[in-house]
Amino acid sequence: MRSSFTRVLLGLVLLVFFSGKSLFSQASSVEIYKDIKKFGVLANVLYVAAHPDDENTRLISFSANHLSARTTYLSMTRGDGGQNLIGHEIRDMLGMIRTHELLEARKIDGGHQLFTRANDFGYSKTAAETFNIWNRDEVLSDVVWAIRKVKPDVIINRFNTDTLRPNHGHHTASAILAVDAFDLANDPKAFPEQLNYVDPWQPRRIFFNTSWWFYGSRENFDKADKSKMINIDIGSFDQVTGESNSEIAGRSRSMHKSQGFGSAETRGESPDYLDLIKDANGEIPKSIFDGIDVSWNRIPGGSAIGIKVDALERSFDFKDPSKSIPQLMALYKSIQALPDSYWKRIKVEECEALIKNCLGLFLEARTNKFIVSPGQELLINLEVINRSKINVVMSDVYVTGIDSILSFNELLKYNQVLLKEFPITIPEKLSIPYWLSDTPTEGLYNVSNQQKRGLPADPPPIVANAKFLIEGEPFTFEVPVSYRIIDPAEGEIYKPLSITPPVAIDFEDQFLIFNKSQERVIHMTLTAIQDSVTGFLNLKSPGSGWKIIPERIPFSLTNSGESIATSCLITAPDNLSNTTLQPIIEIGDLKFHHKAEKIDYNHLPYMSIVRDATVQLRSIDIKIMKRPIAYIQGAGDDVAGGLRQIGFDVDEIDPTQISSAFLNKYQVVILGVRAFNTIESLAYKNKILFDWVKSGGTLIVQYNVNRGLVTEEIAPFPLTLSRDRITEENSPVTILSTEHPVFRFPNKIETTDFDGWVQERGLYFPNQWDAQFTPLLEMNDTNEKPTKGALLVSPYGEGFYIYSGLSWFRHMPAGVPGAYRLLSNLIALGYKNSKS
Repeated sequence: MRSSFTRVLLGLVLLVFFSGKSLFSQASSVEIYKDIKKFGVLANVLYVAAHPDDENTRLISFSANHLSARTTYLSMTRGDGGQNLIGHEIRDMLGMIRTHELLEARKIDGGHQLFTRANDFGYSKTAAETFNIWNRDEVLSDVVWAIRKVKPDVIINRFNTDTLRPNHGHHTASAILAVDAFDLANDPKAFPEQLNYVDPWQPRRIFFNTSWWFYGSRENFDKADKSKMINIDIGSFDQVTGESNSEIAGRSRSMHKSQGFGSAETRGESPDYLDLIKDANGEIPKSIFDGIDVSWNRIPGGSAIGIKVDALERSFDFKDPSKSIPQLMALYKSIQALPDSYWKRIKVEECEALIKNCLGLFLEARTNKFIVSPGQELLINLEVINRSKINVVMSDVYVTGIDSILSFNELLKYNQVLLKEFPITIPEKLSIPYWLSDTPTEGLYNVSNQQKRGLPADPPPIVANAKFLIEGEPFTFEVPVSYRIIDPAEGEIYKPLSITPPVAIDFEDQFLIFNKSQERVIHMTLTAIQDSVTGFLNLKSPGSGWKIIPERIPFSLTNSGESIATSCLITAPDNLSNTTLQPIIEIGDLKFHHKAEKIDYNHLPYMSIVRDATVQLRSIDIKIMKRPIAYIQGAGDDVAGGLRQIGFDVDEIDPTQISSAFLNKYQVVILGVRAFNTIESLAYKNKILFDWVKSGGTLIVQYNVNRGLVTEEIAPFPLTLSRDRITEENSPVTILSTEHPVFRFPNKIETTDFDGWVQERGLYFPNQWDAQFTPLLEMNDTNEKPTKGALLVSPYGEGFYIYSGLSWFRHMPAGVPGAYRLLSNLIALGYKNSKS
């Protein structure tokens, strides 16, 4: 059982992720040579941290490329609690983006990727708070699971376990969990249910990847005791590839675009330090693998194979890699004859990949659609080319969705394309990310299948398994069925296949906010995934007092890809209410309740992600003063959409439109999150905004990060941002001036309006401000001093300037009533004196 599981796991990690043109690119001689060097090394490194972008890509690249070790990054979370600099996605969809940014980074630096089920619930100030939300034992079991799967010789923590030093609680927690798991992974009494699939494993040693930053200054670090530290130069230069390790790492780190982590490709010597936490033998090593045999000698019967691998490396012909095929075939047979073991299974896969690449064997299975639905027939085009003089026969092919094996027995002539075309039937499995299939808790994704835990994503939904005879020996190579288009500007573009319902439904918002007794027309879109689909859309709310007209809408769609707009009238009850609307698409006897969300960025594979289409309905008690509003997007949020829901007229304008004349038609301007970090023109357009406020406008500025501001003048008066934040969403809030108009008009704001907030109160509050500002709120996290910088208001001339560190961008999409009421009051500030 363990043997087949490991092989499936490796296949998923190797095959599932691709983007753009990289899927079917032929490995170069340099890449093959690097793989041969790795073929001779039997070493595993597990790097552990908390989030995407926490990892030291320089050290991962050094381990994977310079040391030729199998190197895996274990991220506790998928980063879904962070901010998004490239789009509107937050929470689960941001987690999808950051997951795939990690995978693109690993393609560059040569590492592998795993996760735990821990949910990134946002910034945490202590490990204790983190463990309280994550469920410490469950996440610890996932770390143990990763160690037992990867079998690392060495574990490297990005962060230390010091709970007294200020740090992100997730960071500290990740280090504590890795240290705890170091011993538990070898204890058969710990999480024994895992032993149906893996064996206990004891890593040899665990390090902390330290640096001067953890000591506060370079001077402090120079004075630190380094007797247990290993100093390595991770700026090593490779003459074969012609690039330094730091250049590779810079490209890898730059994949974290949603977090704004573009990095330089540096060159030259670059010291890095590993501080020993524990060695299983109680020794102090002089190097990472000191005392660990990482050669073929470490496994029974491996010594003779190691000699052959060394000969393979020495004789490799960069001009004709196919000359290595006889040696590789002999090695393959020798490895197959070894007793079953973890390293046998790893090296069999590596040898198969080397044989395929040395043959120059091109294998592609493509179709003319990238979004399909269950039961639909799809035509597959299989293209195969043998670009070597080695005797290769394609014997047969099995593709997911075919009831039988297709036999061909075709000799692949040198550099001649073999094309085969055949139909398949799409299986009954929708493309729902496995960790999103069940409802998660606040801190943990619900994944009942032990074998899926930790995997970066699901395997490709349809895979072609092509069987070959290479010099008479049978081999099977897998390739995902994908979509290819030839773009006039970009050339070949590949997209992975996605299986969605025959018809998908999309609402404008996932959370619909109503005033009490309000009726609104709600617009929806139905999109056909297959041709000739007829059915009904059923809309029924289980909530008392809610009315939906009509409850049943017929539809007919002729062509795949066709969309139709439809709508219904929803009336809220005359009381406060919170309920759900689950639309059901009925097609004959089949019923679906799904939507398909698109993620499409140049640095990532195209993703069409199937999700439950349930919409939350909430009626709240709110009054608004309608004023013309201009909204200027910063890093991306959906606050403007939330304002439209409750009846405001909001124009999203381009920053280039900012001028005195243009702004005169608006009474309120709202700057989106991190606008002063992301909009270069605000370095000089700010003065226009301030003058507009002076003449009677109301300017609301949402949070900005204190580093990377395009200008220090983010307000008409001095205002200094800090890293102060309130991470406990239920932390107490004190209204400092209950008679201030912000809390009186048009809604009376009480402390109860701060109930039910999500993830956090706010972030990057100012900690110094001019006397012209009035702080309106006081709040604090547990055992911390109160801060008053969450919401500042200042009159300026005839108008008002407002700075808010409150996380509107999280609370409004989540339908938090108090957030809507408070922001509505801020918009109303100056209403009596507003321009006509």
